[in-house]
Amino acid sequence: MASPPRHLLPLLLLLALLGTSSAAAPGVIRLPRAGACAAPADPTVYDRPVIGIVTHPGDGAAGRIDNGTSTSYIGASYVKFVEAGGARVIPLIYNEPDERLLEKLSLVNGVLFTGGSVKRGPYFETIKKVFQYVLDKNDAGVPFPLFAQCLGFELVSMIVSKDNNILESFHASDQASTLQFPNYSSLQGSVFGRFHPDLIKKLSTSCLVMQNHKYGISPKRLRENDALSSFFKILTISPDENGEVYVSTVEAQKYPITCTQWHPEKAIFEWRKPMIPHSEDAVQVTQIFANYFISQARKSPNRHPADKVLDNLIYNYIPTFSGKTSKSFELVYLFS
Repeated sequence: MASPPRHLLPLLLLLALLGTSSAAAPGVIRLPRAGACAAPADPTVYDRPVIGIVTHPGDGAAGRIDNGTSTSYIGASYVKFVEAGGARVIPLIYNEPDERLLEKLSLVNGVLFTGGSVKRGPYFETIKKVFQYVLDKNDAGVPFPLFAQCLGFELVSMIVSKDNNILESFHASDQASTLQFPNYSSLQGSVFGRFHPDLIKKLSTSCLVMQNHKYGISPKRLRENDALSSFFKILTISPDENGEVYVSTVEAQKYPITCTQWHPEKAIFEWRKPMIPHSEDAVQVTQIFANYFISQARKSPNRHPADKVLDNLIYNYIPTFSGKTSKSFELVYLFS
């Protein structure tokens, strides 16, 4: 029997795939019927999570404005980081009335503390209130994660230790670095449990993460402080420009709280500084951290009124290009 013309083969294959006869040739792959993918959703997983990001005093572009100003900002890279994990953002404006802050917190499934410089005044007081809210929710059995970066980690260390002088000086401004793992067994169940062993090795041998800080806390000081050592477990450490070692990643022992002294958002979304790693491996590190944080937020039982969420989303604001002279962010959201 003659073979069919070559130009008819794609059509014949399609007809075979669409066929419904039980007499169809063995091994034929059939397309699913309409509605076959409409499986019931897992009620414990929320696929529309919302994250609150606390604004930082200043404009984020021309320099930090005094803490007493009414202007605050969020670097757009933090917003994009959250969105990369599959969530939306509501800005938690640090100097709004407490009742407004609590209203917004009731609409979110987790919180992010950004980098910055302010460690005192109304901003620090707001951070303390939000941090206590995170603890209270989790203590009540309601999953509510926190991811704190750079300044955020420093402020959390001050709050947990109840010592505003707990931080030490380091020289890690504008520095790409490695992440060293002092105890591999502690990685199980943490964000690094999602990493392929090859990527863990690359993190410890290649400069895949971006540091930009003048303060931090040494492993020795953290371990010797009873409050901090009982609250956190150290996941990674890193050396500054002088070889002085500081804690670069921690995770809370009993809470869904992860803190980094480094900036995972920069590898994908910030381009101002040539030392920011942009390799495929660096981008993968950022993506895993974003996915992990939002996976924790998906466990939150908060189910928000859609109209309330829409009214408060950061989509109601327009990001501003920081200009050619800014050393910090490509884009910022400004609030006043």
